[in-house]
Amino acid sequence: MHTDVKELFNQLWANYLEVTPSAKKIHAILGSSQQDDVINDHIALRTFNIEKVGLDKLAAHLLALGYTEGGEYHFEAKKLYAKHFEHKDPTLPKVFISELLLEKCSEKLQSIVRTLVDQIPEEAITADNFLYSGRHWTIDQQSYETLLAESEYAAWMSVWGYRANHFTVSVNALKNYETLESVNQALKDAGFPLNTSGGEIKGTPEVLLEQSSTLADEAPVQFTDGTRNIPSCFYEFARRYPMANGQLYGGFVAASADKIFESTNVR
Repeated sequence: MHTDVKELFNQLWANYLEVTPSAKKIHAILGSSQQDDVINDHIALRTFNIEKVGLDKLAAHLLALGYTEGGEYHFEAKKLYAKHFEHKDPTLPKVFISELLLEKCSEKLQSIVRTLVDQIPEEAITADNFLYSGRHWTIDQQSYETLLAESEYAAWMSVWGYRANHFTVSVNALKNYETLESVNQALKDAGFPLNTSGGEIKGTPEVLLEQSSTLADEAPVQFTDGTRNIPSCFYEFARRYPMANGQLYGGFVAASADKIFESTNVR
């Protein structure tokens, strides 16, 4: 496993940019001339609740680097369970890890997912690069379509595998923008489509967190029977508000996160 946490995030970022070219352009739009104020609030990782690759297996890579467990979250409609992890160094991003609860899905979906996970070599899961190692299996278009019909999340995982599903700009740290509205307006002016599910801004100052996100880029995916463009990853923007003790709220709001997941939906 990685011994250097900064190196882990550098690699995750490089891997994310390969299929999310818009992130680089947005980074340039939001950053001030010094370019050091685009701070990453959190990243998100996805997996399945199969013991071999469950949430805990991904978390182990972070716990080894000094991260500790934060809150836990339930997404009944999407059949997901999630936890977030944070580091005592506040400049390091939080990490939000979710897993699909297979027992709540159809037999057909479970069977396809198990076939994919069975193809992952055991040693890959503890390797340094597992969190940005991508896909370890082959898949045909019909299997993808079957997953897509039941779970956008499972379909996304089946083609992209292990990588940051999104990075998140901390609006609090930006020098040129104070509000999430102003960030959203700059992105729309530049032609970036935003996720409007549940409104352009999810959350309110009252719940201490406001979030918005772009719709995922599309990138070519290689299937066993052809290539096609599939939504890849997206960029999120978060503005946190102070709690009663004056510190910025550090958790997540399940109702908002539920809508953020939809940034990768097929359009």
